[in-house]
Amino acid sequence: MARCELVVCGLTLAASAFAEVHPRIRFEAALQEGSSASSDAPLAFVSGPARGILSAERTALNFLARMSGVATQTRRFVDRVAGTGAEIVDTRKTLPGWRVLDKYAVAVGGGTNHRGGLFDALLVKDNHIAAAGGVALAVEAARRGVPAHLWLQVEVETEADAEAALEAGADALLLDNRSPEELRRLVARFGTRTTLEASGGIDIETVREIAETGVDRISIGALTHSACWADISLEVRPASATRGRPPAQRREEPPAADGVQP
Repeated sequence: MARCELVVCGLTLAASAFAEVHPRIRFEAALQEGSSASSDAPLAFVSGPARGILSAERTALNFLARMSGVATQTRRFVDRVAGTGAEIVDTRKTLPGWRVLDKYAVAVGGGTNHRGGLFDALLVKDNHIAAAGGVALAVEAARRGVPAHLWLQVEVETEADAEAALEAGADALLLDNRSPEELRRLVARFGTRTTLEASGGIDIETVREIAETGVDRISIGALTHSACWADISLEVRPASATRGRPPAQRREEPPAADGVQP
């Protein structure tokens, strides 16, 4: 059950957690992935041996709570910029070992996935530029080391750097920690030539103003690194109380050695 308003995410993984523990556990989702749930709304009904349900409970809830939290956080940002044309984009600031799950939850919440890692797109940042000796040199070095089709984005500090990046073959520009006034100026000059992405310290209170500058994308690490886990619980109830159905007839089994009824 949801204990707060949330966007549902992780039902398939929760079902898998129960199935791994006991094949007789039945998991029936009450809502679809991406649905909005109110407080006290049922998310799924689980039936089967008590030992298996209680053994898998915490793992299943961990999946649901973490992923629903990320999806809910993302949906708030997406709703906040509705109508501006700006996309809300995630980053690589994900929970170690959970990148695919975190990015899936962002997508369920309505956000857009950025690159998955260092293998599927390039981001030339300020440290790369400093190490290479300049924007053009950094872009050229990056292009030499990867297949030509990979998307390449460059973080730029000045309009001159932006011009140099585009002339060197950058596909997009990252505008980090820029004021709305600066962003509007950069959009006016470069907006028709490339994809512009704003980032850096953007929160739910400021994201609308940033989106209205005309940037194409807004990347927000807080979608994953600062999302609160959704409050979700599992409540054991008699079968007749869950869906108005009588409890299923089954053969009586003796208590297990530890006193827990199967």
